[in-house]
Amino acid sequence: MFNNIKKQLNADAQESAAADTVVDSAATTTAPVEAVVTAHDDFDWNVDKRNVTSYTEAEKIKYDAVYDNTFVQINDGELIKGLVVGLTKTDVVLNIGFKSDGLVSLNEFRDLQNLKIGDEVEVMVVDKEDRDGHLNLSRRQARITRAWERIVEVHKTGEVITGTVTSKTKGGLIVDVFGMETFLPGSQIDVKPVTDYDQFVGKTMEFKVVKINEAIKNAVVSHKALIESDIEAQRAEIMSKLEKGQVLEGTVKNITDFGAFMDLGGLDGLLYITDISWGRISHPTEVLKLDQKVNVVVLDFDDEKKRISLGLKQLTPHPWDVLPETIAEGNIVKGRVVNIEDYGAFLEIQPGVEGLVHVSEITWANTPINAKEFFKLGDEHEAKIVTLDKASRKMSLSIKQLSPDPWNDIETKFAEGSRHNGLVKNITNYGVFVELAPGIGGMIHISDLSWLKRFNHPSEYTKVGQHIDVMILGIDKENRKLQLGHKQLEEDPWNALQDTFAVGTVHEGTVSRRDDKGATVQLSYGLEGFAPNRHLAKEDGKSIGADETAQFVVIEFDRNEKRIVVSHTRIWEQGKVEEYEAQKKEQRAEADKTKKAVKSIQGKVEKATLGDLGVLADLKKKMESSGEDAAAEEAKPE
Repeated sequence: MFNNIKKQLNADAQESAAADTVVDSAATTTAPVEAVVTAHDDFDWNVDKRNVTSYTEAEKIKYDAVYDNTFVQINDGELIKGLVVGLTKTDVVLNIGFKSDGLVSLNEFRDLQNLKIGDEVEVMVVDKEDRDGHLNLSRRQARITRAWERIVEVHKTGEVITGTVTSKTKGGLIVDVFGMETFLPGSQIDVKPVTDYDQFVGKTMEFKVVKINEAIKNAVVSHKALIESDIEAQRAEIMSKLEKGQVLEGTVKNITDFGAFMDLGGLDGLLYITDISWGRISHPTEVLKLDQKVNVVVLDFDDEKKRISLGLKQLTPHPWDVLPETIAEGNIVKGRVVNIEDYGAFLEIQPGVEGLVHVSEITWANTPINAKEFFKLGDEHEAKIVTLDKASRKMSLSIKQLSPDPWNDIETKFAEGSRHNGLVKNITNYGVFVELAPGIGGMIHISDLSWLKRFNHPSEYTKVGQHIDVMILGIDKENRKLQLGHKQLEEDPWNALQDTFAVGTVHEGTVSRRDDKGATVQLSYGLEGFAPNRHLAKEDGKSIGADETAQFVVIEFDRNEKRIVVSHTRIWEQGKVEEYEAQKKEQRAEADKTKKAVKSIQGKVEKATLGDLGVLADLKKKMESSGEDAAAEEAKPE
């Protein structure tokens, strides 16, 4: 365009020069030429080459406009229309009315298959003059800008848009919307969890723009929002028609431990596990399967919370209302253990019909019974119907009444003094419970386990599940109790050991355990003695410790209480006393001998001499010394 204007100006100049030549030749032919005094004094500077003195106002405006149009004002980042003036193998040449044309990569026009010269396209001015002086344009940036403007607009209006899934990325999919890449999270693809993202690549779908980020020009779209909006409309329609007691067809959508979620055609309802079957079930999968279609009844619903409670068992009569004739008091039935409590177990006679076997109806024995040890979930048992109340839907059962009461002739089978072998069923702090026959049992007191040993707990002697020989010591028929003994099977060894462990006898023993009061000493024949702490002291000042063997003297033997008290200290203390007594006796004998010698000498000497007096003085001194020592020993406390 600039070249065209230049050509026009050159033509105007040539036309002006030709006009001047015509005027000059006309003047030459029409008037004589006057002589010129000077070369430039008469030159009029206001006259141009066309001999026109000035432009009119309209002409000035016209030519100013022509001149101004030769300049185009553009800014970086501006969107502008461009005319395709050339195509190469790699680029598209665009004329935007600037001083130079711009080049745009042909790759940015891949969506325009039939691009040709003369087409008009929109581009963005990336740089109107780069370091090389070239005009830098981009159609891709222009498309992104326009796409972002539309995305922002549809986000405000909530309009549904169409996009194409181009690829899979971490956590979701990339969707092309208006030529711009947006993100579709995996959680927004469908209302159901999606694990295979590849199946959506290449598909064209409808979306809603749910989130935009102006700072980084990023958008998040959702297909799930469209589905939920449709479902919400369906829910509103279904909720408006719901009534309690209405029967609907549903599809099992999800199964949990507490129930199953049913799809009622766009609206979900919950079928609790307790409303699936009249009988007890441990998990809904025992009755239902995923995607199974079943009829359910509406039990309750909440319009505000949009919650619907469904029932399946309510479609059939309650089993207690249609009990068969075989279920009557006195009849024997078979049931499956469905629940176990401390007070008994519940047997399911038929789905929805249960009876309780109380712990007192398990066995004829009066010993404590643990229902959780006797019954196992799922096991089947026969029982007799004791009571039946259809109105309150309660039934009591008995297992022990399937057999005669063995306590009716207890004196015959288990007479006092008779010996039997029984099974250890339970152990407490004070005794062992033994079962002799089904329904017949008794207790061995801890003191009746052994003649010789004392136990802190019966488990030191026997264990649950072991067999043990017992003797019947007593029968309490009214309270259904047997008094049992184990040590009574043997003679009392304390009668025979009374002389062996008489007071003062010394025995070797080993300390088996110690406490704050003293030590338990293991003696021969399996006996145990007790040594108080003050009787464990050694001669060197130390004390006898656990597992240490030493000599002990019996200081007490009680046959009735089955108790032996021993002492180690008394042994070495007695030795010192005996040694002291021996020394004292020897000193007394020496004193008596000296006295006899003095009397003998005094009787033979008639006249004392100086030498005799000296001997007598020594004897007297020695005698007095012996006498004083003896007196001192006698006065010394024991």
